[in-house]
Amino acid sequence: MLIRLFRLLSLLPLPLLHAIGSVLGWVVYLSSSSYRKRLKANLAQAGYGKHLSAAIVEAGKGALELPFAWCAPVDRVMAKTRMENWEFVNATLESGRSVIFLTPHLGCFEVLGLAVARATPMTALYRPPRKAMLRPLMEQARGRDKVTLAPANLTGVRTLLKALKGGRSIGLLPDQVPQQGEGVWADFYGKPAYTMTLPAKMAQMTGARMVLTYAERLPKGAGFVARFVPFDETLEGTPEQQAAAINREMERLIAACPAQYFWSYNRYKAPAGAAPRPEKTEDAP
Repeated sequence: MLIRLFRLLSLLPLPLLHAIGSVLGWVVYLSSSSYRKRLKANLAQAGYGKHLSAAIVEAGKGALELPFAWCAPVDRVMAKTRMENWEFVNATLESGRSVIFLTPHLGCFEVLGLAVARATPMTALYRPPRKAMLRPLMEQARGRDKVTLAPANLTGVRTLLKALKGGRSIGLLPDQVPQQGEGVWADFYGKPAYTMTLPAKMAQMTGARMVLTYAERLPKGAGFVARFVPFDETLEGTPEQQAAAINREMERLIAACPAQYFWSYNRYKAPAGAAPRPEKTEDAP
């Protein structure tokens, strides 16, 4: 039923989906006190409280564009997606060096796998959704074209490592809260957030280049711009310091279009069994 609904919605023009999403964003915000509280708190923590109205609208657009990103033909999705600054990524790949794409929950991150895969095969870390009915839809959508999915477990990590050692690219969501034992506490907008250590480990083990990427949502349903940005921080010191460096890069990326970040995500939650949240994290090498 859900897959059929998504396929039907994917037939609609993207401008119409975004228009409906703009209304939906406000409906969800006004009807859910928990959603409203988290959205406002996370925006305030990051210093982006003035973007509240825009963030409400962009969140709704993000929800309604999923059918388009997941179920519309790949050629139609890519016709709405423009690549920017891909040249330095391509030069890296042509030199034989693998790439780790770090993609936060910013803009329409769902189109990035397809965009990258149009140029080079990519393996993406994948965590099944909590709702089982979403799993077939999500796996089918994210595993299209030249994208290979790797489960978020030991087998998946081995798959990622093999891809990097073979000179291929991988994709990770570095602002996704990892499971117990897979992360450390590191500041994110001045507050400790449980942060994955996998990107830094992978880069150090393989010599792969880390690249920041996001797909900015254009006004009036005009499409998306997939942007690729060099990773400027140096990954040195302890795992906590490395994680803090990655979080700072996420903050830099979000600053480009703060209203389009997924502010309702529970970024500061503590996974079961994780070490107690520290009062002050170590954030400098």
